[in-house]
Amino acid sequence: MRVSELLPEQRPRERLLARGPETLTDEELLAVLLRTGWRGEDVLELARAWLEESGGLRGLMALPAAAILGRRGVGAAKGAIVMAALELARRVARERLEKRRLLDRPAIVATFLQEECAGQRTEVFGYLLLDSRHRLQGLRRLHTGSRTGSLVEPAEVFRDAILTNAHALIVWHFHPSGDPTPSADDVELTRQLAQAGELLNIKLLDHLVVARGGWVSLRDQGVPTNTWR
Repeated sequence: MRVSELLPEQRPRERLLARGPETLTDEELLAVLLRTGWRGEDVLELARAWLEESGGLRGLMALPAAAILGRRGVGAAKGAIVMAALELARRVARERLEKRRLLDRPAIVATFLQEECAGQRTEVFGYLLLDSRHRLQGLRRLHTGSRTGSLVEPAEVFRDAILTNAHALIVWHFHPSGDPTPSADDVELTRQLAQAGELLNIKLLDHLVVARGGWVSLRDQGVPTNTWR
């Protein structure tokens, strides 16, 4: 139904104020942010269509600023509100990681990365910078596109770690195919990074392959890292 066809107490904003935000659907929450529709398209219809086109909330969170601002019916004002809300959600998720020791929590890291890469249609390679207590210092995306593990240079990965005085790394990459099965290149890259990390006294804790269909920890698969030190 259109918002105009609903009773006042049934409308998303009124229900949010009266019963709490947890009672609203995803499209209703997005409609509250958008406030109005566009050229005959009701705000609920606009929100529903946008979520469907993006692949849900995770897909919406992965959209670049240009895609949000360029969406039909979303101008600078609405786009700024949506981007601010999505960034707050990302920061909350990242703050949760920053307070945890990540060495023994690959499932938590993988879930975080799946949310970071939701809606991504190309392969992404990156790494997490960790402090001496294995808590998150920062997340980096090193390459986006079809670049394979065999073309990643250890120097690219460790340069930032040295400059930021990181004590450990978790490298990761996202498979858009949905299959998180590591390739032979992934295994070889993990070995090379572990060896480089030993020389630089920067631990490689794990290499996570993340996809929509699941994730794989190469450390758990028995590929040597240098977490023992």
